[in-house]
Amino acid sequence: MKIILASSSPRRIELLKNLNLNFDVVPSDFKEEINLNDPIELVKSFAYNKALDVKEKVNNEALIIAADTIVYKDGRVLGKPSDEEDALKMLKFLSGDRHEVYTGVCVMYQSECIVDYSCTYVYFKELSDLQIKWYIQTNEPFGKAGAYAIQGFGGLFVEKIDGCYFNVVGLPLSKLYDIINRMGINLF
Repeated sequence: MKIILASSSPRRIELLKNLNLNFDVVPSDFKEEINLNDPIELVKSFAYNKALDVKEKVNNEALIIAADTIVYKDGRVLGKPSDEEDALKMLKFLSGDRHEVYTGVCVMYQSECIVDYSCTYVYFKELSDLQIKWYIQTNEPFGKAGAYAIQGFGGLFVEKIDGCYFNVVGLPLSKLYDIINRMGINLF
């Protein structure tokens, strides 16, 4: 069975490679515009639209996997920082408090489509301005929802999590496995 990952995210690619799956990467051209305040509906909608965009591009019988991750705190959706100042604001906002990481996952195969999500609570340590500025200088915050990477230097700031670690990385593997099983597909 042909598998397509509808993402160019190095983290999602690495996670699927670690499962020894053979897959092609076909990034979606779907333009994300945050126009919903409900984080669950937002990530599910983005994941679905990314999968649909790729399905229309490839027009074949491949199993398509798409995902979208956001950070959410106090009613605010945090996507990827646009610049250093944006990253600084996000990290100060997350410092010393709990936030939520949501990932929507969409799997399309033939005429079937299942969209679901995962939520993980992340507890950040109190960060000094010096720590935040150092972290921004590593360039790691860029291209990551909430301006941090738990699997990199950003993990130094995480006190604890409640939920799926891989969700915070960008692809909740247990949720993906559940969706594929619900479709009756045996990849493993």
